[in-house]
Amino acid sequence: MILETNSLLKAFGALAALTIPLWLGGQALRRGKAQGRPGRRLEVAEIIALDARRRLVLVRYDGRELLLLTGGGQDVVLGWQPERPVA
Repeated sequence: MILETNSLLKAFGALAALTIPLWLGGQALRRGKAQGRPGRRLEVAEIIALDARRRLVLVRYDGRELLLLTGGGQDVVLGWQPERPVA
């Protein structure tokens, strides 16, 4: 009985040792994403579902925007969008 209890405590301790750092890492990632982390060069600006498989993805890279079509037989680069004048 004592051996079983000791084994259960070790198992729960090992589980906590694995899940707590994972949970804390997830929380840190969410906080970093919410703050927008200044200085990022690459970000997904928008995603629009066209149907069950295909999506249009607008990606920003160094202030420029790239339009991608994903999810079909192959992914397609539709092109870079013209740069917008800075106001």
